[in-house]
Amino acid sequence: MVDLSIGTPVDDTPVVLGTALAAAANSPGYPAALGTRALRTAAAAWLERRLGVHLADPLGADPSVIPTVGSKELVALLPTLLGLSGSGTVLIPEVAYPTYEVGAVLAGLGVRRTDVPPDDAAGTVLVWLNSPGNPHGRVLTDDQLRGWVAWGRAHGVPIVADECYVTLGWDVEPRSLLHPAVAGDAHDGLLAVHSLSKQSNAAGYRAGLLSGDPELVRRVWEVRRHLGLLVPGPVQDAMVAALDDDAHVDRQHERYRSRRNRLAAAVRGTGARIDHSEAGLYLWVTRDEDCWATIEWLAGLGIVAAPGTFYGPTGERHVRMALTATDERIDAAVQRLAG
Repeated sequence: MVDLSIGTPVDDTPVVLGTALAAAANSPGYPAALGTRALRTAAAAWLERRLGVHLADPLGADPSVIPTVGSKELVALLPTLLGLSGSGTVLIPEVAYPTYEVGAVLAGLGVRRTDVPPDDAAGTVLVWLNSPGNPHGRVLTDDQLRGWVAWGRAHGVPIVADECYVTLGWDVEPRSLLHPAVAGDAHDGLLAVHSLSKQSNAAGYRAGLLSGDPELVRRVWEVRRHLGLLVPGPVQDAMVAALDDDAHVDRQHERYRSRRNRLAAAVRGTGARIDHSEAGLYLWVTRDEDCWATIEWLAGLGIVAAPGTFYGPTGERHVRMALTATDERIDAAVQRLAG
């Protein structure tokens, strides 16, 4: 079987990360939840260099960026870390990564799926955006992002963007929620989540970042340090090395571009359609039938994909095919799709 169902990186972790990790292996003391000065400096520089985002004061008493143990634990715990537990509703995309809902449920909150700001904000305590999106690779436009920023600020609701795929644009260049063209001169009420898992093939390192409104970041940090949610010291050093080095990110980007081009052409050659998928690591594929029928068709070819209903009811006519497979496996899928 060619397994294209899971978005787990398969290429080697770049040597630059491993070298830094090994050099910092003598780490007898507890790491800081706040992150080292070197890491916060590297993170701020990366955000500005790669995404055009300027953080107010990454080394200040009210931090505008902190490291996280990957991004998934942050997504699952953010409502709790912000003290939102007990009542209220979290807005998540119509088709979405399941952990947004898990985090709301864990905090005792309700969930509402929507891709546009609702007319009624009553009871809403948090909004999750995901651009580029998982599973469908949809990228929100500047106007859409600005609409959410204005809505959140008008109603006093934090807007949080999961941007783990932001460096993986194909047909369009994704924009960060924190970019001045979207957020303006300040990041009031806004947070962004980033990860090294995909861009640096470092999912095993559990290395992520939370940045944005210093008041919100500080609130999260204050709780995290008491919970012991600490990124290991050697991993923090590896993160500095990764954030300072663009070359390995660009090389991996081109590997994924090549795999995407080959797989997308083969999928379209069968008569199937690919919707969105302008960025990220997935093809959002439909044959205009129930997703389980498409899953059965692919299985008959020896290919495993993820059914769209895993990501919400409106995904019922799509399947997600991941680009996170070796060149040999991608080529095998291409051959099987060609019949």
